Amino acid sequence: MSRVQTPKTLSAVRHAAPNLTDAVVGLGVALLVLVLAGSRAGARLPWIDHPRPLDVGAVGLVGVVAGALALRRRYPRSVLVILNTVALAWSAAHYPSPLIPLTPLIACYTLAALRGWRWGLAGAAATALTALVAIHLAFGAAVPAGITGNAMWMAITAGAAGTAVGYNRALLVATRAQLVREAQTREEQSRHRVVEERLRIARELHDVLGHTMASISVQAGVGIHLIATRPAQAVEALSTIKHISDQGLTDVKTILGILRADGDEPDQPRAPRGGLDQLDALLDPVRAAGVQPKLNIHHSVRPLPAAVDLAAYRIIQEALTNVVRHAHARTVQLDLRYEPAQLVIQIRDDGPAPGPGHRGTNGKDGHGMSGMRERAVALSGQFTAGPHPDGGFEVRCVIPTPDQAS
Repeated sequence: MSRVQTPKTLSAVRHAAPNLTDAVVGLGVALLVLVLAGSRAGARLPWIDHPRPLDVGAVGLVGVVAGALALRRRYPRSVLVILNTVALAWSAAHYPSPLIPLTPLIACYTLAALRGWRWGLAGAAATALTALVAIHLAFGAAVPAGITGNAMWMAITAGAAGTAVGYNRALLVATRAQLVREAQTREEQSRHRVVEERLRIARELHDVLGHTMASISVQAGVGIHLIATRPAQAVEALSTIKHISDQGLTDVKTILGILRADGDEPDQPRAPRGGLDQLDALLDPVRAAGVQPKLNIHHSVRPLPAAVDLAAYRIIQEALTNVVRHAHARTVQLDLRYEPAQLVIQIRDDGPAPGPGHRGTNGKDGHGMSGMRERAVALSGQFTAGPHPDGGFEVRCVIPTPDQAS
């Protein structure tokens, strides 16, 4: 049966790998020191005079080195102190093998890599100073030429290498964190766009279905009333219902097609084609419902940005639908003002003053009011709706068109 690795298990594995590596390094250094010292290889080196044979003390120092190297990543400062101390003791005792005096370089490198350049500089200075003392303890006055400079250079090199490696690791960590943040930001933006698209589709469906069903309801009522007395007009009402239904179905299919689209059909319309050039189609159902519309266009008509054109069309559509369904009005006046930097829309009916919960944002048509307001606000516009001081109900919307400002 396979085991599922939890985050804690994975973290333990990641931490165990370096610790195991350090333990292997410590054990390898210890074995190498013992082999070289036991074979008296150090005695053949010209700068070591009369090396002392290995004893219990030497083996103990080698064991300390192995244990310290195994813990070098956990306690880098303490390990540096321990290894420098061991190097001094090894040199003072004149044990063979020059490997032990070199082990503080590993600790110096580790300290710089893990704690930064300041600690690396301090570690290199301490290691260089320890090396000078160890050299004088081992050789006394007969210090070989160049060995002092080499020891200092190796300490500085170890500290610099550790600093470079530590900086590179920190840069990699910062880069990975930045990539993770950017990926999270892209995911959030993607989710936000999905939510906005769903809201937009919901508004389109609400406006299309609300207008279509309201118009069908009105025409059906007219047909029922006239079917017995004036059959010809009843047939006309039924024809209007068919036309409205066909148009509504087309718009709904277009909206639902957006949900099914996979990007392979670039020519497919992305939304119902509504615009202010189709105002007559909105006014016909109003007339059929017995409400007399009056359209006033101020200033010269000009093409509008597609988003503004569609939003204006839908706002007018929803406002007229509310008039037909709720206002009990005889007339409705629609004013369009094409100002230089904005489009102003005003729809006012002469119906009775609405009561509580009637045509308001909290009433039974509240979603329609909210949808109109959302459309205006999405384009940095303003929207107000409420009873007019002179009677009736007024919807007013201002949508900026900054790219067309003179």
